[in-house]
Amino acid sequence: MKKLKLIIPLVALVLFSCDNYLDINENPNQATESNVNPKLTLSAAQTASYVPLVRRMNELGSVFMNQWGPNVNSFTGGYSEEFGITMSNKFYEDIWTTVYRSTYEYSRIINYPSADYDHHKAIAKIMKSFYFQYLVDIYGDIPYSQAHLGVNNPFPAYDDDQAIYRDLIVQLDSAIDMINNAPSTTTAVGSEDVMLGGDMGTWIKFANTLKLRILLRQATKAETDAATATYLTSQFAVLDNNFIDRNITINPGYSNAKDSQQNPWIGLMWELKLSATGARVERNTYRFRKASAYIANELNTSADPRRSRLFTTTSGNVVGVVQGSATAPANISSFGPGLMIEHSQDGYVMLLAEGLLLQAEAAHRGYISGDPQILFDSAIQASCDMLGVSAANASGYITNINGIDGKGYAASTDKIEAIMYQKSIALCSINGLESWIEYTRTGYINNIPMPLGATSPTGQKPLRLMYPTSELASNSANVPTVTVNQSFTTAPFWK
Repeated sequence: MKKLKLIIPLVALVLFSCDNYLDINENPNQATESNVNPKLTLSAAQTASYVPLVRRMNELGSVFMNQWGPNVNSFTGGYSEEFGITMSNKFYEDIWTTVYRSTYEYSRIINYPSADYDHHKAIAKIMKSFYFQYLVDIYGDIPYSQAHLGVNNPFPAYDDDQAIYRDLIVQLDSAIDMINNAPSTTTAVGSEDVMLGGDMGTWIKFANTLKLRILLRQATKAETDAATATYLTSQFAVLDNNFIDRNITINPGYSNAKDSQQNPWIGLMWELKLSATGARVERNTYRFRKASAYIANELNTSADPRRSRLFTTTSGNVVGVVQGSATAPANISSFGPGLMIEHSQDGYVMLLAEGLLLQAEAAHRGYISGDPQILFDSAIQASCDMLGVSAANASGYITNINGIDGKGYAASTDKIEAIMYQKSIALCSINGLESWIEYTRTGYINNIPMPLGATSPTGQKPLRLMYPTSELASNSANVPTVTVNQSFTTAPFWK
């Protein structure tokens, strides 16, 4: 019998704007007075803002980094825009909308008229900075100082991206100060903090690690720009090297009680209920997304023990599809057991592995103290631990990889290249956006092939997204002009 292929448009496959858990249901451009205090709204803000991070932002980066491909054996037409790199104002425009909408509640918490919630406000400052960094990384100049003012300013001006980055550091310093010097009347944070459960010491570590990431994003520019180099030197001189020592997770009580309460990653991939035989029921969104041939080759040739945790394997190896090809092996690998656990599994906002690799880069560049080799190896260990790789397999891989140029620290001529490679593997299918941004910043990993049939004025991936149609329609007087060609040639200020 001839195999029937399902023709499902990409927009129907992703369904990323639907069914957000604890949807705030607030228009980000309509600020209203409310007597709902920060204790009652923090969990909603945290859960809503995580959804675009693990869904659309993750997908954009994972496809651009050539880690995902479509199941061409069962579907047609998938990822045609991504593979053709047909940039437009509609390309992934929902990232803009969902991130601005979800961060609106953080602004409301920060502006709540009472000093009795300084710890809640500090958390909101940290999380708002986390997501606004990504908005700058994706778009460059954005509404920032006038964002979320609603009817008081329905047409917010666009702030300079470098100025925003500088202020994010100020906001994080302010958050740390609010934690350390809150008045005695400050309400304690508890279970409403669905990320860290009110552990304010870890919130300080997270803020410091986020500062580290913001500063390092500018390190490549500092190599040729004296003003940036001076700024980074001054900031690193006062940076508290008190960084995260655990994965920063989120779990507001994910469960299989109903679709809207599942972990948002799992909710995309699995049906809520098991089959009559007790097996998982896969959604088309899971069946469609497969490993790419590029990532399969990288994981297999280095004998990376994480490959069987990140993807399903055949005879111990990942099987991938070439991006842009209409044909593929019959058994293309799907997401593996390290990523697909259960409906109630934790979400990951920042991995310990990422934090350690940030420290390895900063130590290598001389910005902070520490042994970059130890930090590098510890990051790989943390990644293996998170994915469920055995201690023996992790140790063997760390020893072996350090003898491979471009992948292990010891043998690599360019240490930054090795750090970026390991970061891309640690974040694979967890935070693909971060990998793409780091690729854009550093130019590594430089062996990532373009999809078959891709059209690009530079022969490379785009450096940014274009401003969405919603902004062109509603804020036309302020939105900067970015042409298709400019999305490939103009990057945020740190490039």
